[in-house]
Amino acid sequence: MAQAQQPRRRGPSLPSITIPRITLPAEVSQSLTGARRVIGDRLAPVTERTRPWWSPVATALRWVSALGWTIAGLGVLAWWLGARYQWVELTMVAAGCLALVLACVVLAQGRTRVRIETVVDPRRVTVGDPATGRIDIENEGKVPLLPIVVELPVGRSDARFTMPSLRSGEVHEEIFVVPTQRRGVIPVGPARTVQGDPFGLVRRVLHWTDQTELFVHPRTIPLDSHAHGLLRDLEGQSTQDISSSDLAFHALREYEPGDDLRHVHWRSSAKTGVLMVRQFLDTRRAHLAVVVDTTGWVYRDGDEGVELAIEVAASLIVRSIMDDQDGTVVCNDQQASRTTAPLLLDTLSRAMVGPVDLFASVAEAAALAPDASVAAVVTGSGRPFVESQRALGQFGPEVARLVIVVDRGTKPSVQQVAGLTVLTIGELVDLRRVLVSGVAA
Repeated sequence: MAQAQQPRRRGPSLPSITIPRITLPAEVSQSLTGARRVIGDRLAPVTERTRPWWSPVATALRWVSALGWTIAGLGVLAWWLGARYQWVELTMVAAGCLALVLACVVLAQGRTRVRIETVVDPRRVTVGDPATGRIDIENEGKVPLLPIVVELPVGRSDARFTMPSLRSGEVHEEIFVVPTQRRGVIPVGPARTVQGDPFGLVRRVLHWTDQTELFVHPRTIPLDSHAHGLLRDLEGQSTQDISSSDLAFHALREYEPGDDLRHVHWRSSAKTGVLMVRQFLDTRRAHLAVVVDTTGWVYRDGDEGVELAIEVAASLIVRSIMDDQDGTVVCNDQQASRTTAPLLLDTLSRAMVGPVDLFASVAEAAALAPDASVAAVVTGSGRPFVESQRALGQFGPEVARLVIVVDRGTKPSVQQVAGLTVLTIGELVDLRRVLVSGVAA
């Protein structure tokens, strides 16, 4: 039978020791700070005079990679062990390591006289369109240029080009392709040359160009020119709202106290014997304000639904600008107002996908476009209608308000709910159908 284990006896517990925190008096702390400042001021002239000697050494040391520092550290350690224990083999290993690092530093020396140019054309493309770039390198030196490696960051990856040996004045050209499967802004460059050794102990990097941005615009669908709540400008369509002062003459009416005497029609007043004033139709410049809800969870398919919502907003904005109307867009952390279609699409390309405060976004749009004639919120089916209604309530009652619900797999529909026009679409192509039916309604 197994014997029961006897409980272990615990020894006496050790008393806890608290290390007191040492705080220097204010006078001592100020004295140390003053001493450091004085020493720094006195060493500054010496540092400037000796800069020509130590600056090249410091620059060369920055070229050494992590692997290079590891080899150098092993060399120093082997040298110390060999000298302490009279171990000749370790001394030879140390000499080999240090000589290798020193030789690699020497190989990275020298001036590279080249001209590098990167060209990305076109700078703006739509998702899925081909985008190519070109990198040119010219040897501006008087001696032949040995093969070098040119790195060109493209988005999150680096393109590496091994340039052949170039004679003086010779130019070499390389073509690269930029992936455009996703909406966004792709940074290209700066191009840099890499000099070093085959082992990667030393890496000397020189930058030759600036960074170029490639804008991948969201897809858009061509829409018919419509006038659903969109008020034309002074040369276009007038509203049916009566105004006492505007440019679109409507009719004559009797004078009422408070009317502007400048609008009195004296000839008609003389004929009728009653003071008559001109009455006008209110005219405003059409202005479309669009807010995109980039909160992923409100869409059935997450981020893909957000991308579809951005494409819907882009299609509306492009159509609005083509109709010579003003446009404002607010999409997460990006906003633009009263600018050209390419710049508005650039703004949508920069927009990030993530949670947003819909009420705050609509408030920002209302501040950017106080004269908006149409306000639209593009959101998903998971966003409660009450939140969209409350957010759009920040626009005045004279503004036509739309809620465009993106829900893949749903049949397109148009509804009037609580004074708002609710358009439901399942695909981008459905936008044209619901707008036509909404306008006709």
